[in-house]
Amino acid sequence: MILKVSLPLVALAILSSLFLISPPIDPEDAIPYADVEIADRLAEPRMTGAGFATVTSDGATLTLSADRAAPVAGGAEVAGLRGQLASADGAVTEITAAAGKLDRTAGQLELHDGVRLSTSTGYEVVTDSLTMGTDRSFLESGGPVTATAPMGELTSGGLRLDRAADGSTHLLVFNKGVRLIYRPQP
Repeated sequence: MILKVSLPLVALAILSSLFLISPPIDPEDAIPYADVEIADRLAEPRMTGAGFATVTSDGATLTLSADRAAPVAGGAEVAGLRGQLASADGAVTEITAAAGKLDRTAGQLELHDGVRLSTSTGYEVVTDSLTMGTDRSFLESGGPVTATAPMGELTSGGLRLDRAADGSTHLLVFNKGVRLIYRPQP
């Protein structure tokens, strides 16, 4: 019985002493930004942790996030881009790139500097540049492509992901001189 009363009183005394004996707070130390950084942000507007999400005309969801985005005419310059294109038929493509440019008026995103794609069907693709639609499910490389696929390794002069002619599924097409090193699964 004595402990039921004394322990809460001791806890209350310890908690109240934390606030009574604590050192004074200097309001000038509260903001961790230097004056130079504030002036830089005011001179060049940008956003950190930027995000963009849309549903394309064919029912796929496109979700993008960037470490940094800066506004430009008709869109934004982005850095540290990560994204996902999930089609209505269940196919998922993960996208990463070091940099890119979102053009809202053209409905596309141009990616460059180490573009990587990873599909739910087992393809891992690397290319230098890629154009993707933000208004429809569409990807097209701007140059050579190297890929690891379920059947082996692929190299080609280009790549295109688009809806099939009947609209039922998406097709990942390697073109412009495809070379496949076939590695059968054990």
